[in-house]
Amino acid sequence: MKPNTKSLIAILALSISSSCFAQPGDLTPEEQAYRDSIAALNEENAAIANSQEAYNKGVEFFGNEQYGAAIEQFRKSIQFDPDFTAAYYNKGVAENEAAKYNDAVKSLDRLIAKKPAYSKAFFQRGRAYQGLDNYLDAEKDYQQSIKLNATNPKAHYNYATLRFLQQDYKGAVKSFSTAIALNKDDVNALNDRGSSYRMLGEYTKAIADYEAVIRKNPNLAFVLNNIGTTKSKMKDYTGALAAFNRAISIDANFHLAYNNRGVVQLNQGRLDDAIKDFKKALSVKSDYAPAASNMSGVYFKRKEYDKALELANKAIKLDATNSGAFVNRANAKEMLRDMNGACEDWHKAKELGSEPGKNYYAGNCGN
Repeated sequence: MKPNTKSLIAILALSISSSCFAQPGDLTPEEQAYRDSIAALNEENAAIANSQEAYNKGVEFFGNEQYGAAIEQFRKSIQFDPDFTAAYYNKGVAENEAAKYNDAVKSLDRLIAKKPAYSKAFFQRGRAYQGLDNYLDAEKDYQQSIKLNATNPKAHYNYATLRFLQQDYKGAVKSFSTAIALNKDDVNALNDRGSSYRMLGEYTKAIADYEAVIRKNPNLAFVLNNIGTTKSKMKDYTGALAAFNRAISIDANFHLAYNNRGVVQLNQGRLDDAIKDFKKALSVKSDYAPAASNMSGVYFKRKEYDKALELANKAIKLDATNSGAFVNRANAKEMLRDMNGACEDWHKAKELGSEPGKNYYAGNCGN
């Protein structure tokens, strides 16, 4: 009987084929470790690639101001690569832009734990704390950001805004000045330093800063409004009117400029013009209580006491903390023979910190 040569050849071929590749059980420990490291490296490379892809999408969404979508992509990027610090940073920035300040603090906490010398991370966490009205922690973070990188004008600017909000106007001037020295084109820092000078009563310096801004950009209505209010404090009513007129010519719906121009008209005795301006301010912004309160004062001067009372009531309904409206309503009530009501309103104005309310109450209502 002849041997089955075909079958033997097939078996031989199978044996030769199998002997070309080592099976897992045949690997030495060193060879197995090498094989595992290659697999891990391939897996790591895939994760990094996925992380980078998600990160790039996040950057694109952020550029289009789609902050929610950007945050989600940065979250995915971190999930694929927990050590990708740029993803933590951009996630925190996007959360700040979306006003998700608590989330931003958490993202930036994780980043700072990984990169404790990253000045921009402290700056962004400071922004988040400031958004949460946590001025103490915001201040600490801005100071740390400046300590790590004293050449970042934004950190000095934001720190200055905190000083301003806490009524440390001298400190605000100092930090705004540093921001301006680092970035001479920062019109916001110039404007806000001007406002700090104004709060200090240094009106000439305030005007100099505001006018420096206008030379850089003559179409900033809010800066012209600031010039107008400062010149009004200096009793330069002609200059104030000119500034308010320019502001309104740039922005015909600038309710603050109408209101402030109305105050100048009132101070100069042009009562009809003042009423027109206050009405215009209210037509632009119907819930703007100061305009209603100011109009109440005009009607009081015109001896139209019922109308003065009506406008004061409106102002108080819009803003129950408007001390001037309580003073105006009390004055109207006094002339309408409601002395008890007048005393109640003067007392309320006094509680709200109004000096005229305090004086009227002391002079008309006893202890």
